[in-house]
Amino acid sequence: MANLAKLDFVALDITGKNYLTRVVDAEIHLEAGNLGETIKEENNVFSQDQAKTMIFIRCHLDERLKIEYLMVEDPLTLSKALRNRYNYQKTMILSMACYEWTHLRIQDFKMVAEYNSAVFRISS
Repeated sequence: MANLAKLDFVALDITGKNYLTRVVDAEIHLEAGNLGETIKEENNVFSQDQAKTMIFIRCHLDERLKIEYLMVEDPLTLSKALRNRYNYQKTMILSMACYEWTHLRIQDFKMVAEYNSAVFRISS
């Protein structure tokens, strides 16, 4: 069944291709809602805040991920599990960006604007 509620940002895909952007978006939204402490180590938060965070995180997961992590009730445990599953992408993206940066040459572009676009894409 399609999620009828309007999401604050794109839900995490099961492939994890949008994991890095989703993590940043989730942390910003949780901090804005005074729930950022719920996904940090050694937190002293109320169970209501943990429940709100779990609702928020689970709303932004792919349906198959929701089923896979159905029994996880702690937002810190869930965020750690997702981090362990998808965090390898940081090293992959970093190594790919380093390779592209090393092989970037201005003479490969017809216009400086195209070169600048490539530089900004790699650096982001």
